[in-house]
Amino acid sequence: MSQLNVTTLNQQFAIPGQLEFTEDVGGLVLACITNKHAKSTITLQGAHVMTFDPVGEKPVIWLSPAAKLAPGKSIRGGVPICWPWFGAHATDSTFPSHGFARTAPWQVVASEALSDGSTRITFELPQSSIPPAQWPHACRVRNIVTIGKEMIVELVTENTGQTMFEIGEALHTYFAISDVDQIRITGLDGCAYLDKVGDWQRKTQSGAITIAAEVDRLYVDTDSDCLIDDSGHKRSIRIAKRGSRSTVVWNPWVEKAAKMGDFGSDTGYRGMVCVESVNAAENVVKVEVGATHSLHVTYSIEKTL
Repeated sequence: MSQLNVTTLNQQFAIPGQLEFTEDVGGLVLACITNKHAKSTITLQGAHVMTFDPVGEKPVIWLSPAAKLAPGKSIRGGVPICWPWFGAHATDSTFPSHGFARTAPWQVVASEALSDGSTRITFELPQSSIPPAQWPHACRVRNIVTIGKEMIVELVTENTGQTMFEIGEALHTYFAISDVDQIRITGLDGCAYLDKVGDWQRKTQSGAITIAAEVDRLYVDTDSDCLIDDSGHKRSIRIAKRGSRSTVVWNPWVEKAAKMGDFGSDTGYRGMVCVESVNAAENVVKVEVGATHSLHVTYSIEKTL
């Protein structure tokens, strides 16, 4: 995008002292939010939240120091949007994994300074960013991000066409943690999950999740809050969701992280864990004609002793 776009964005949507738009050296346009509660950077490519740093807190969202920030490239870390399918496409392996939305250009359509000091920005996926061969359905897709003491991300899909369609989707959120040895994830005890590391066998979670090897699990039929209890940072991160019936927990561990090449260091995987709010597998969503579906997640910090 050219500087003219940034200039126009600032003229239309900047909020003095809270929100401004810049362009990074790789050519990505960024929405930079700084308010009394937190700082956040969001790129218009993918409407992708890259950082969320509440005042007085360590970062909540993990962004790899080796993330490739370039047009058309997926970004390692932050909150990638997987839409309109999750994982591999069901019938065409040439289509991009996790859909096209995470690397497509989005537009800013609204911004607002809220009365509590938070900042809200709304992105929309333009029709020009939707490849008709991959997604021939008429729809309106928005990502509404609110940065305050908490971060709220709401992915909204509206069916504006004449036929029902199904979507798979995820907020593929990477969380910054002290160390994988220092965390436990609660909220999924007793839930069934599909174990990708274990040949997609269906299993049942028993107790809290701890990580000591590669973990890639799709928990189904659950709308529960999840809590990342991080004893190293003396805090918990709460993931409270609505409109999501699946949760993915992922850490690539040593060998897979090394093969990916954008985790930053040999130990980059130790400082992150993904707890993703998802609709996938048997929990894909049917969006009827004229209907709207919302995937709404609130991310907040709870201090622990």
